[in-house]
This record gives sequence, C-alpha cells and structure tokens, in this order.
Amino acid sequence: MLHNNTTLLVTFFLSTTAFQLSANENRVSMSVDKEQRCISSNGLPDHNTGTFPNSGNPNSISKQTINLCMPINPSKGNTAQQVRGSIGVALNGVQIRPGTADYYDASSRRGFSRDRSSGWNLEGLGARELLGMDNNNAHVDNRGLYHYHGVAPVIIKKLKDSLLGYAADGFPIHYLAEQYTSSYQLKSGIRATDPGGKHDGTYNQDWQFVKGTGDLDQCNGAFIEGKYRYFATDNYPFFPRCLWGEISADFIQKREAGQRPNRTNGKQDNNRNRQSLGRTPPKQAISACQSKQDGDSCSFKVPHRNSTLQGRCHQVSKTTMACRPMR
Repeated sequence: MLHNNTTLLVTFFLSTTAFQLSANENRVSMSVDKEQRCISSNGLPDHNTGTFPNSGNPNSISKQTINLCMPINPSKGNTAQQVRGSIGVALNGVQIRPGTADYYDASSRRGFSRDRSSGWNLEGLGARELLGMDNNNAHVDNRGLYHYHGVAPVIIKKLKDSLLGYAADGFPIHYLAEQYTSSYQLKSGIRATDPGGKHDGTYNQDWQFVKGTGDLDQCNGAFIEGKYRYFATDNYPFFPRCLWGEISADFIQKREAGQRPNRTNGKQDNNRNRQSLGRTPPKQAISACQSKQDGDSCSFKVPHRNSTLQGRCHQVSKTTMACRPMR
C-alpha cells in the first residue's frame, strides 16, 4: 500500500506544472455592519509566492471563493478554545492556519503522516523544509488553499500600522514583535518517546507555555489599554493556537474555513465533487469515523466481501464523516 501511495504521489508531482504566483492576482474586500465584519477573497495573496508544487509540498495554488465573517464586538470568555484549522484571516484575504495535521510516523516514507498515534505533531515552521514552506512562511493544502503558518516578511514591510488581520472570534491580530513577546519556551532535555532527540521545535510538543516569561498569554494575546487583542510573534506559537471568544461558525462548519473550492480548477476536482454529492457512503464507512476527525486513519469491512479497506476520514457533508479508502 505504501508503495502504491508513493507512486501516486510521484506521478502527481511530475504531472503537475510548478507554479509561482505573482502579486497581482489578489482579490479581497471587507464589509462591516453593526454585528459582524466580513472578509471575502479569492484566497490568493497580494505578494509573490514560492514555487508550488515543490519537494515538500505536492499541491498547486488555486483560486478559492472565501467568505469569512466574525463578530464586530467580540467578548473574551474564561476558557481557551483549541482551534484546528484556520484561526483567522489576514487583511489580504489569506487564511491564517498555524497548526498542521501531520504527525511523526516512522512507518511512513516521509517520516510523518496523519496518523496521530505517536503524539508528536509537526510544527509548521519547525518542520518548514519537510512541509514545503515558502519564504513568506506559507504553503498550500490539498485543495489549493495558500495559507500562512507564520508572519509573512513581505507583509511586515507593507504594514501601515500593526494590524495584520482578525481572528475567528473577532479579536484583531497585531504584529508588534519588539513590544509583545511569546511566553512559550522550548522544553529541556530529550524527548521521552520516538522520535527521540532534543526538543528543538520540530514538533508542537517540544514547546511549553511558561507564564511570565513573555508578555502574552497562552493564546498569544493580552489586554492593551483595556482592550483584548492577539499578537503574531517571531517565535513560537507565531500565531494564536487557541481563542478566547465565541468562534464564528464560518470557521467551524466547513472542512476548509469559509472555503468553496473553485469547481473549474480541473476535471479531477469536478469528478470528486460529483462523487461526494451523488453517492452516499456505506454505513460501515460512516461508523469507522465516529469520534474521529478529518484526516484520521480508518478502516472498515466491505459489505458482502471478505475484505477490509484502509483509508482516511473525510467530511462528506456538514454532519457526516466517512472513511474514504486509499487507492
């Protein structure tokens, strides 16, 4: 199975034209009313990108239809909510997604996969070469979405003030790296389990929050002049990994936050869309993904056949997750 997957990956990479995006493709707009702020974009940045696909990332950039709304008057709660996926959106319409779905996996050809069993989650910038990040701390997911894992140097140069964007709960995200520093520190010593080695920042579990060692709380935020806000930092966690306010449904209802894939991107994407819209997965495939998340490994027995299929969990509707076999 690993050999087949490797062949498919290599074939895909070689058959896909490497593409470097220029700065004039960006389309973004913002609207504000009494209750919410909405940012709409085509998902493309207002700056040049690295070349995609590349040796660490097999995906091509493509236009998206993104509409993200968040509260205009957010309220800070008492419980920090962990966020998987996009935690916010930059003013240029590019999503901010500092986390990854990849974990150390000695059995994988690349040394990592979406199997979470090791407990060692790759940190986007700590493993930047493995994940094919460009010089603006961004790369592309499997749907063509270009997104930031850290602050883009080109954006810092363009800043008129400190505002970078908005978090999914509505609080602003600022960049004032010299004034507000992270309170996360690398753990000392050696990792207790495989992959072993020193805590060097390759994995999120290499870091720990140490209150008082910086200016910011565990979600990379602070009250400034009586108003709460988040900060992007030059050091881990780079962007918030948790949020204090009520998270907008636009960031949690869809597999990709606010994203409607461009269905003219290619025949393969169209076929996948038709398959997902026109076919109902067997109940065994749905049962295999109960209590799991998108991308988790799964398996199920094929009805009326003496065989078991291995695959990954995928969102097939707003309320249903199902195991999609590996091919």
